[in-house]
Amino acid sequence: MPTRLTPREILEKLVSFPTVSRDTNLPLIDWVEDYMSGQGITCHRHYDDDRQKAALFAHVGPEIEGGVVLSGHTDVVPVDGQPWTSDPFTVTERDGKLYGRGTTDMKGFDALAIWAMVEATSRDISRPLQIALSYDEEVGCTGAPPLIEAMQALPRASDVIVGEPTMLKAVTGHKGGVTYWVHVHGFEVHSSLMYRGVSAVMEGAKLIDWANQLNAEQAAAEPQGMAALFDPPYTNVHVGQISGGTAHNITAKDCEFGLGFRVVPGETLDQWRALAEAKAAELTAAMQAVRPEAHIEMEEKFALPPFAPTQDNHAEQLVRQITGDNSENHVSYGTEASHFQTVGYNAVVCGPGSIEVAHQPDEYITVAQFNEGQRFMEKLLQRLE
Repeated sequence: MPTRLTPREILEKLVSFPTVSRDTNLPLIDWVEDYMSGQGITCHRHYDDDRQKAALFAHVGPEIEGGVVLSGHTDVVPVDGQPWTSDPFTVTERDGKLYGRGTTDMKGFDALAIWAMVEATSRDISRPLQIALSYDEEVGCTGAPPLIEAMQALPRASDVIVGEPTMLKAVTGHKGGVTYWVHVHGFEVHSSLMYRGVSAVMEGAKLIDWANQLNAEQAAAEPQGMAALFDPPYTNVHVGQISGGTAHNITAKDCEFGLGFRVVPGETLDQWRALAEAKAAELTAAMQAVRPEAHIEMEEKFALPPFAPTQDNHAEQLVRQITGDNSENHVSYGTEASHFQTVGYNAVVCGPGSIEVAHQPDEYITVAQFNEGQRFMEKLLQRLE
């Protein structure tokens, strides 16, 4: 029988693969598949369009529906320019902490999930356990929908535990989001005659100022419904990058920036899409009254539905039974839980580690939290028996 690895050994192997979202994750997927296959687990893959990345999913236990999915992502954020004090792709223990890129977000959970899947092969579980490891979570959760679709080849599970770092608290709601890459096309003239041209920078500034006005209106309004559960208790609009213009004395031909909405549950992505696109159309009409070539182009780059708290969420109940924690937790960042919820799964976000250190230089998970995560998995296996 092939040697079984400990969660710590699996974590060390996973972290050693530099699966930054811009790069392939196939060496990690190859290793996970080889290891799990060697333990008697049949693995399945779903590739992206370029076949440079793959998701992996598997099923252990009776071939029946109603199982539990352990959902994690394999990609990590870059380390470029960050002042790490040890190799980010080697797990280094110092002062009760395991340092390394992804130890918290979220290869710590992935390692525990792989360990639990292997453990389940030797348990007489009556309820199936599945694993779902995605790609491209860090760039918009874009790998989750095709993975979920591919997973329908397995007996359909009912409950999903998404292992983002929550200090093993149950998170039952989060904001969604939709982000556009905006390209404002202007018309160049000498700035002394700017009325004859269209400045892409100045027209883009009007759209950005509209976002500022929306934020002010949202902040001043009384929170409605589920919005009150979040910080801030409203949908907010953000521009984080901008570029444009040729020279100070020329009206800008181009201006580009990202325009993103963090959408509270109870509101839809479509209603914010409609607002943004209507504003862009209004500005375009005014621009074309000066120069017909001028226009605003909006390309949707990211869309994640909100994750809404629900009644009788079996996944939430399962996690609370395991942890004994009944606190209410809702977050403003996004996870793959909402994609699972959208297609009918019960979902909850719960994993070891703190989001406060995710994406940071010297990212870490404490040994205590990692060990607590293993105890969580042990209790889960017991409940599946």
